[in-house]
Amino acid sequence: MPRFPAEWEPHAATWIAWPHHEPDWPGKFEPIPWVYAEIARALADSEQVEILCHDETVLEDAEACLAAHHVGGRLRLHHKPCDRVWLRDSAPTGVIGDDGALSWCNWGFNAWAKYENFALDATVGEFVAGVTGHARRVPMRPDGRGPVMLEGGGIETDGRGTILVTEEWLLSGVQDRNPGLGRADYEKVFAEELGCPHTVWLGEGCVGDDTHGHVDDIARFVAPGVVVLAHEEDPADENHRRSLDNLHRLRAAHDAHGEPLRVVTLPYPRAVMMDGQRLPASYANFYIANGAVLVPTFNDANDRVALNTIAELIPDRPVVGIHAVDLVWGLGTLHCLTQQQPA
Repeated sequence: MPRFPAEWEPHAATWIAWPHHEPDWPGKFEPIPWVYAEIARALADSEQVEILCHDETVLEDAEACLAAHHVGGRLRLHHKPCDRVWLRDSAPTGVIGDDGALSWCNWGFNAWAKYENFALDATVGEFVAGVTGHARRVPMRPDGRGPVMLEGGGIETDGRGTILVTEEWLLSGVQDRNPGLGRADYEKVFAEELGCPHTVWLGEGCVGDDTHGHVDDIARFVAPGVVVLAHEEDPADENHRRSLDNLHRLRAAHDAHGEPLRVVTLPYPRAVMMDGQRLPASYANFYIANGAVLVPTFNDANDRVALNTIAELIPDRPVVGIHAVDLVWGLGTLHCLTQQQPA
């Protein structure tokens, strides 16, 4: 039986892809590589960083930017064409077998059932498996009609058999990844492919989420039995209704061992807007690396609250704030762009 490890468990590496697709940050692309260099610097202090580069020009630009930031240590750049950089969703999910060996759960990828250009991203899983030398499995739909289309940003685990997902992501019928699949079908997939027999269904994701309901913008495990939830206190904000519903669901939930969940709330920053569009700015999109927790910050008074809350909950590694006001214009931040390779 495979086991989907929790993010705080040891990593062999973190995978990212160097930014190159200007339309993902229209009019604001210039600062993005520098943000990536800062992310790589924070990661390389404690683990290997594997970086996909769309072509040789991108690879050379990445090398120059990393050198300018004095990023050294455990870095490896690969020439791998990609459509976008959101490896949480296009890269495979690492699982551990009964023998302790790593294998890759390579979901089908169709660009969140929203964009047409995803052929290159759909091959990232095969590339990662080839580089690492670990086996790769493509989960198939229970009805046999092709691969299961999922993204890593939609699944969150405690490493002990419990998984968090949202109904908006999989059951709303909007951006439908797998037409015809229902709640029981997904639960069967999670149990068989990830070793997660217990699914906790939340309701909706946050306002502005391009993926239509990924859990990694709203609710994250930080320890066995402990979940942080992005919660909006202002009743006039649409995130209030959504997060209050999810708070009620989590407080009534239990884990795979029948134990109740401890729920700790994180604030949202004030609404981050760009060209009249509400962006999915959320402190819950943090990434737990081997030697640090990288947390997006938004030049907001709640930055300090979020950083302190996460530091108290994950006391065994330092918390590092990464400026994400520009980054979130691409409709994702730190967790969206990383994918861990479990040790």
